[in-house]
Amino acid sequence: MKQEKIYIIGAGLSGLVAALELEKSGFAPVILEASDLIGGRMKTDVLDGFRLDHGFQVLNTAYPEAKKYLNLEALHLKKFEPGAVIFEGRNAYAISDPMRNPLKIVSMAFSKVGTILDKVKMFTLTQELKKKENEVIFAEPSIPTHQYLKEYGFSDQIIEKFFEPFFRGIFLEKNLNTSSRMFEFIFKMFSLGYAVVPEKGMGEIPEMIKNQLSQTQIYFNSPVKSVEGTQINLENGETLEADRVIIAVQPDRLMKQLQGQFAPPQKVTNLYFSTQHSFLARPMIGLVPGNHLINNLVFMTDVSPAYSANGQALLSVSVLDPKRPENDLIQAVQKELEELSGIKAEYFQHVKTFDIQYSLPHVDDPKYFISFTETKITEGVFLAGDYLLNGSINAAMTSGRIAAEAVIHSLMPTH
Repeated sequence: MKQEKIYIIGAGLSGLVAALELEKSGFAPVILEASDLIGGRMKTDVLDGFRLDHGFQVLNTAYPEAKKYLNLEALHLKKFEPGAVIFEGRNAYAISDPMRNPLKIVSMAFSKVGTILDKVKMFTLTQELKKKENEVIFAEPSIPTHQYLKEYGFSDQIIEKFFEPFFRGIFLEKNLNTSSRMFEFIFKMFSLGYAVVPEKGMGEIPEMIKNQLSQTQIYFNSPVKSVEGTQINLENGETLEADRVIIAVQPDRLMKQLQGQFAPPQKVTNLYFSTQHSFLARPMIGLVPGNHLINNLVFMTDVSPAYSANGQALLSVSVLDPKRPENDLIQAVQKELEELSGIKAEYFQHVKTFDIQYSLPHVDDPKYFISFTETKITEGVFLAGDYLLNGSINAAMTSGRIAAEAVIHSLMPTH
């Protein structure tokens, strides 16, 4: 093993992938993790017989980095049906597979969501993006997604009833101001791959990467206060001297010179409820267009029964802008669920609420790739995290790999 002291701050996906890549080159890094668990934003709690992901998250099987670092078969992935169930009051109708082959939709339900021309445009866009390299997508001019959809010629009807609620749930912002580059990338991934969750929850993904590590030490409950040069100051007053540091968390709170350099992240509130039965009864996401508290909902037990060990159905609800105390929010969501399903509000038993203040980074200029020289922030200190590229699992893994490559390159002898 090479003797250089390399510290990685943060045991999320970026930090774990960085450690894995460093090990491949003969290093034995140390990860400093502030909490008592790996995974960063990707964790799964077990509570009252339920598996609760920290926020509604899915993996896309088309992500290139996922294929590189994960044994997808060993995760026992459970697929969502492509498409969505659209709720309008008590009426609910499914759009089956709108992004894979819209022209083959035989159900008249789709006409409630968009026009025949929308179907054709959906199909055309899907085919265009399948042929477009990811690097090309991220090199194009960036405009707000909402503007992109209008300029492409989609009707207001399909934008309001499908695109807005669907992509709000992905971008975690209401007005679809997110870059068209991200829209094209995500749209392409959904047309090539499937939205899935590991059978036992999203926390299985970082766990699988951690289990590939053999030379890395992870110190839990070790929050870092600041990084000065290659000196790491821990909250407990201890200092560590490093040869190289990878900061795999957003670094502005650790480095004074970076304060104020990052836009506020996207937030989401994720509420879990248990019921006797799913009112969707299929592994699909439910979308609630218009001005509602609920943006999207899904019965996780319809996708993977292992999310519940007690025979109850587990419902995940995402709310983008709650602006009310938790008890009021729970009651308001229960009331909306009653309006959507016809099932009395009291039958939705609240399990847990996750108020996730940092759910996605706000990235104005999303990229697919950066050179490893761009991860270097000061001499000996390197950055990793999806905020450097774009808000996605794929980007988190990519950034960890690139940061590790930068460290390895910096330690190579020069002639």
